[in-house]
Amino acid sequence: MRESLPEAVLTEPVPSLWERAACIVIIAMLTGALIGPVFAPLQEETPVLRLVWLPAYAAIFGMAAWRIDRIWRAWPAVLAILSVVGLAFASKYWSIDYEVTSRRIIALTISGVFALYLGAVFRGAHLPRLLMQSALILAVGSLIMIFAFPSIGVHQFDNAGLWRGLWYEKNQMGAVMVIGATASAACLASPDPRRLLPAIALGLSCLLVLATQSKTSLLCLIVGLSLVGGFWSLKRGGAAFSVGAIWVAVVLAGLAIWTWDTHSVAVLEALGKDPSLTGRTEIWDSLMRKVADRPWTGYGYGAFWGRAGESIPADWVRKETGWTVPSAHNGWIDLLVQLGWPGAVLVGILMVTTTLISVLRSMASGVREGWWALGFLGAFFVLSLSESILVQHQSLPWVLFLAVLTRAILPSPAEAAVPLVEKRGGAYQTGSRIAAQYPHGPVRRPPFAVR
Repeated sequence: MRESLPEAVLTEPVPSLWERAACIVIIAMLTGALIGPVFAPLQEETPVLRLVWLPAYAAIFGMAAWRIDRIWRAWPAVLAILSVVGLAFASKYWSIDYEVTSRRIIALTISGVFALYLGAVFRGAHLPRLLMQSALILAVGSLIMIFAFPSIGVHQFDNAGLWRGLWYEKNQMGAVMVIGATASAACLASPDPRRLLPAIALGLSCLLVLATQSKTSLLCLIVGLSLVGGFWSLKRGGAAFSVGAIWVAVVLAGLAIWTWDTHSVAVLEALGKDPSLTGRTEIWDSLMRKVADRPWTGYGYGAFWGRAGESIPADWVRKETGWTVPSAHNGWIDLLVQLGWPGAVLVGILMVTTTLISVLRSMASGVREGWWALGFLGAFFVLSLSESILVQHQSLPWVLFLAVLTRAILPSPAEAAVPLVEKRGGAYQTGSRIAAQYPHGPVRRPPFAVR
């Protein structure tokens, strides 16, 4: 039985406290925080590291089974994820390391299950708020490591003096804090009146990004915050302001593309980067020559970057570039060497489709989540050009992309009104409790809402 409430007041049910706590722990593990430096200080897979993940895998399957009534509605997302996992599974038959590929496919599949759970259960503003809380905990933990245990929290040799917090590298902390900052900004842009924690999380996340001195992380931060702030401004500014803002954005984007196309070297030097992007262009040139050897199959999912002496093509790249290359430092090229052009095209289609649907859906429901999905997708794409984050097992950016995909194809909160009945554990809320969350009034649906 449903109460008669205005459509705009309807909201998604709040996940229970134990679910939120479990998800925060799993999210922290997906970032590689502390677990990697403690159990695998040499940055290699160890049996202990695999055992640490077993309780997390059990929790993921348990939570997915608990919420199967919501997950089954996301069957198009299930098919999309299965297409990626299926291609990775097929690649083990031509992989240069059958055992590694087989093992990492399992982790990739479980990551997909967790992404489905996050997207189906943490609807509306609940997911950005969960990410904000996770980032706040990780930011405080990083500050503790930086000041109390600088031998772990601060780079000692390469990049000496730069902060890395709970992670191996400063770039890892930068990427995680970008996700946290974008989620925090979305919480501030949403109708939720609870703004103290998001403001603190946003400040700490931005501080840690700046402390890494990572130009990629800084660019991702600017893109993510600009998209969230831009859509928030468009929503509040009226028609004239919206038209003017879109025109300015298009002009600035065109100017930026022209400047990069004609003066990229000068731009990089102004940013303190050498034209080779710290040797990245040499890696990319070498890798594309290896891609040309296996353009349609790649070398098998997760199999290319073996340890020295274990992967002939990787050793060839390392010999040609003159240093121990750990990854492609580009998500798309890394995808090409693993799954070939079919994998890159498939992921590209999923990314374009997810972005288009998210843009259309933002007209109707973006205000509820503070336009987090669009901010994250922008930062995710920029990050994929510099870091190997596409189709990665046990990777938070990839999991969140699949969660955004899941949320994009599910009905909006108003389209699939939840039962407004009190349920044990706080899973469902009554109309009075929902209205109490927004004391400044309901969020009004615009007349052009996408149905």
